[in-house]
Amino acid sequence: MAGCTSETVHNIFQSMEYGPAACSSTATAQAWLDHHSRTLGLFIDGKFVLPADRRSRCFVDSKGGTVCSTACAAEDDVSQCAASAVKGHKAWGDLSCYQRAKVLLGSASALGRHGPCVAELCELCEASCAPSSLVRLLQYYSSWAQLRDTLIANWTPLGVVAVVSSDDCSLYSLMLKVLPALAMGNSLIVVPGRSSAPPVLLLAQLFTGAGLPAGALNVLTGSDMQLGAKVAQSANVSYVSYSGNKPDAVLLCRATAGMAVPVSVSQNVGARCPFIIFESADIDSAVDAVIEAAFKKKREVHWVLCVQESVLDSVVARLGHRMAGMKCVALQSVGDRGLVDAAVQGAQQQGATLVQSCAAPPSSAQYPPTVLCGAAPSSPFVVEPSPGPLLALMTFRSNTEAVALGNHSPDGQAASIWTEDLTLALETAKSLSVGSVWVNSHSVSDPCLPVSGHKDSSTCTDGGQQGLYQFLRPSSSSHPPLPRSSPVSMDYSKFGTAASPPIIPEDSDPAGAPKVYLQLVGGKLCKSVSGCSIAVQSPGGGGVLAHCPDGGPKDVRNAVEAADKVQPGWMKKSPSARAQSLYSLAKGLEAKRRDLAASINVQTGHSMDKADEEVELSIARLSDWAAYCDKVQGGTPSLPQSGSALSFPEALGVVGIVLPDNSPLLSMVTLLGAAVGNGNAVVMVPSEENPLPALAFIQVLQSSDLPAGLVNIISGRRDQMTVALANHSVIKAIWYWGSAEGCQYLQHACTSPMKTLRLSCPKEDGGQDWTHASILEDMWRSAVQWKSVWIPTA
Repeated sequence: MAGCTSETVHNIFQSMEYGPAACSSTATAQAWLDHHSRTLGLFIDGKFVLPADRRSRCFVDSKGGTVCSTACAAEDDVSQCAASAVKGHKAWGDLSCYQRAKVLLGSASALGRHGPCVAELCELCEASCAPSSLVRLLQYYSSWAQLRDTLIANWTPLGVVAVVSSDDCSLYSLMLKVLPALAMGNSLIVVPGRSSAPPVLLLAQLFTGAGLPAGALNVLTGSDMQLGAKVAQSANVSYVSYSGNKPDAVLLCRATAGMAVPVSVSQNVGARCPFIIFESADIDSAVDAVIEAAFKKKREVHWVLCVQESVLDSVVARLGHRMAGMKCVALQSVGDRGLVDAAVQGAQQQGATLVQSCAAPPSSAQYPPTVLCGAAPSSPFVVEPSPGPLLALMTFRSNTEAVALGNHSPDGQAASIWTEDLTLALETAKSLSVGSVWVNSHSVSDPCLPVSGHKDSSTCTDGGQQGLYQFLRPSSSSHPPLPRSSPVSMDYSKFGTAASPPIIPEDSDPAGAPKVYLQLVGGKLCKSVSGCSIAVQSPGGGGVLAHCPDGGPKDVRNAVEAADKVQPGWMKKSPSARAQSLYSLAKGLEAKRRDLAASINVQTGHSMDKADEEVELSIARLSDWAAYCDKVQGGTPSLPQSGSALSFPEALGVVGIVLPDNSPLLSMVTLLGAAVGNGNAVVMVPSEENPLPALAFIQVLQSSDLPAGLVNIISGRRDQMTVALANHSVIKAIWYWGSAEGCQYLQHACTSPMKTLRLSCPKEDGGQDWTHASILEDMWRSAVQWKSVWIPTA
């Protein structure tokens, strides 16, 4: 048989030469590429399709050789692929949970048999990903496919899901979205990046051969991020999930604004991540890990080394010793050399000293591993790291300063902590605003742990059971999906500046005039900064009921400042303490139920009986949230390797909420309880049509024991307030009920920094059923982000 040898074991041990590859019928990656004539087509409806008139994109390896070319999909291919995905969703969804799990397990077996071929292709395409990690993903999500109807009841698949990645996204990060979407019963259109495209095409062929129905997994390749936007434009696509770098994420979000398709983002490429070495660390192990993380592995993130001053000299000396003799590292392109040289020269001009493995060659696409010692947090080479093997080193004195350095970045992807003091490690991990924390380790991952990139790094959760819900929706109508639409032509700079309702100065208060309401900012009743108010009309336009403040950007800034100041302390309170505050708020609402019912009756025109029923439901809803506070927490999932891990939910921070018109009191307390019960602070904008119940609720808030500034209520014109919330960098999430134009504006504007959006257009989707109990779990998942902490053992 080809590849076998008659060499004796004795001769092999004498020569110590590498033997031939093991005998196998499995084709190599080169043979697979040759079978496709080195030209890979699109994978649609379970087979390869290569239209004759499509442009191609060549893939060249590090030595300049052509590996293969991939086809660039056109609009006709997108339409054909979407139609195939719809048929595939029906075939895949009609299978039982057991049958879907069996197909995924069969795919894991097929991947195990063809592992060398997959590994070789990943190496050729510089998309390094161990087949064993992909097998682990398949095995893990096959179990969830089996248990979907048992452990995730009352949730249903989205339908056709598009998974898009940037050119520099790893194959593992891409499959971390593809496989859970499949496991939950969705069909997929995958738009991979440049390096991961050939391996994904091979995996699609293997999975289809293992029993995946035709059309359940489709792969479209292209030349830029515009292909992802074209896929999202298809009326059949229900959801878009992106993984990769920030510039491409911004392009995708803006290109899909107004299409009424949700887009989630995981910015796991290019983030700045702190590597913190305390004086209590095993310095030798920490330095070895620094070398491995910063210089030897293909990096998706930029590490920033933070060292405690008391061990700085020891760390620098060991770095110099370990780096001695290391070879130059190849850059992505010759053009990157100029960026590296500029960064090093700028660092030296600012007083940084260099630790290099060898002298830099005069000019080439290579550069030696270099540590820039003496960096400051505001240094340009720290704020915007250049490509290449450069590692900035900063120092700190205390644990508090280490946390401040670690959080001094808009990114919140991950951090590595090195210390032998477990208490210090856990305290630091809890204080860092990142999604993953590795203690005495780095770059470890497993699908059993949920991870949400914090701050500007993510708007969704990947991994674990929590990561499944982005590919599901409640079976009830508690959160109806937005109906598909086409973007309208908008001047985003002028949104929110249109003609307003009649506005009068707040100082004018003639005898017999309607009541003037105040807003709540920082725990105090106040007028708007503009000094003007809006006339609130009675139902049917019968007259002016009251005047409410016309809030604006300055009011939002004051409210966010107050909320941001009080939120960290509120988040640190125990869940039971937050529950008691919500129970107290429910009692306060019950004490004021007659006033609140009257405001609903006057504002909406509903009967007093119906208004009182809404108040009763609101009291019960606050009590539900109080009971919810300490019931749903994280855990310690079992790992397939030595060590322990923790996963727990954390608050988002400051949440902006634009309230709906229907059920003005019940909807408000539902959203308020979801946010506050999970440790967030809120800035709420009452319904422009029905603001009085929310403004009357301020009396209940003032008599409660919630910290001043935790809940802020600012009335005003909805579009103007939406712009103010979207433009504030501190606000992490916006929950919006309003117009289709407002949804489009938020999708376009909330990209820098990236905000988590929950959008609804009641006039288009029919509105939300606020009485349904399923909204509790749905809103709870919108109000938290997840953190995982890895603790290895010997």
